[in-house]
Amino acid sequence: MPIAQIFKSRKPPLVGLDISSTAVKLLELSRSGDRYRVESYAVEPLPPNSVVEKSVTDAEAVGEAVRRAVKRSGTRARHAAVAVAGSSVITKIIPMPASLSDADMEAQIELEADQYIPYPLEEVYKDFEILGPSANNPDTVDVLLAASRSENVDMRRAAVEAGGLDTRVVDIEAYALENAFSLLSSQLEDEGIEKTVAVVDIGATMTTLNVLHDLKIIYTRDQVFGGKQLTEEIMRRYGLSYEEAGMAKRQGGLPDNYVPEVLEPFKEAMAQQVNRSLQFFFSSSQYNSIDQIVLAGGSASIPGVDSLIQDQLGIDTLIANPFANMSLASRIKTQSLSNDAPALMIACGLALRSFDER
Repeated sequence: MPIAQIFKSRKPPLVGLDISSTAVKLLELSRSGDRYRVESYAVEPLPPNSVVEKSVTDAEAVGEAVRRAVKRSGTRARHAAVAVAGSSVITKIIPMPASLSDADMEAQIELEADQYIPYPLEEVYKDFEILGPSANNPDTVDVLLAASRSENVDMRRAAVEAGGLDTRVVDIEAYALENAFSLLSSQLEDEGIEKTVAVVDIGATMTTLNVLHDLKIIYTRDQVFGGKQLTEEIMRRYGLSYEEAGMAKRQGGLPDNYVPEVLEPFKEAMAQQVNRSLQFFFSSSQYNSIDQIVLAGGSASIPGVDSLIQDQLGIDTLIANPFANMSLASRIKTQSLSNDAPALMIACGLALRSFDER
C-alpha cells in the first residue's frame, strides 16, 4: 500500500463565498458525524456597481470586500467555493451509453458539446455530471452538461484571488441552493419528499424563483425586483443617502409613518411578486399548485412578510434557516446569524462542498 494512502492528508477546509449584487457572504462549516457546526461567517457590503446583474464588473473592489469578510470572520481557511448565476450558465441533459468509461464519456461529450453550446468552445468552461440511468432506456444514462462563458468564471476567480483566497470550486447558484435545501427538510411537510416547494430568493435587485420537487430543482427564473427598491424609497421619503437608508432599514430609528406608508406597501409588492413568479411557473410547466413556499434572501428577514404571503396566497410559507439544527462556534453571535440566515442559503450550499470527495 502506498505511504500516501496510509497517511492520507486531511482536506483543507473550504469557505462558501456568495458574491451577490450588494454583498459578499462568507461561511465556513465543519462536520462531526452527521452534525454540522458554523465555524465562521461574515457579510460585507460591496461598493455600488461592482457587481451588476450578478456579473462581477470590478474584481478589485469585490476582492477588497472578500478580504474584509475573511478578516471579520476570523477564518483561517484559504480555499473558496463560489458560484455563477444560473442565467449565465447553459445546462443540458443529454443521454449517453451507460457502457462508456468516464474517460470515454468525457471524450464523447467533448465531441458533441458544440451542438449544445452556442459559443465558440474556446470561450467557455464546461463540466458534466452523471445523473443516473435514463428513465425510458436502461442502456443509457442522463448526463448534465453545464457551460459558462469563461469571463463569468474568470472575473469571479480574479475577485476571490484579489481577496487572498484560492478558488477550488465553481458551482452554479441554483445547485448550491439545492445543496443547502437538504438542510431544511426537518422544517418541510413530509421532509419535502414528493412535495413541490418554491424557494423565493429576494435579493437586493433580483428575485430568483427556484422550484424543487422531491428535493430536486425542476425550474428556475430570475425577475428584476428586490430590497433595493425599499432602500431607494427610504432615501426618497426621508432625504437619506443610500448607505444611511440601508442602515436605517436594518437597524430601525425611522419615523412613525415608515411602517404603514413605506414598509407595508413594500411587503404587499413582495407578495405580488411571489404570486407573479408562481404564475409564470404554472404557465410553463405541468404543475398547477405548490405545497410550500420558502423565503430566502435579505428581504425574507422583514418581520411578518411570511405570514402576509401565506395569508394572501393561501400557501404555507416559512423563512429559510439552514442553521436550525447546527451548533455554533463560540465566536458566532446567535442573533446576528439568525438575522442573516435567509440570505446565506447559497453561501451555505457552497460551504457544504467542503465535504465532497475532492
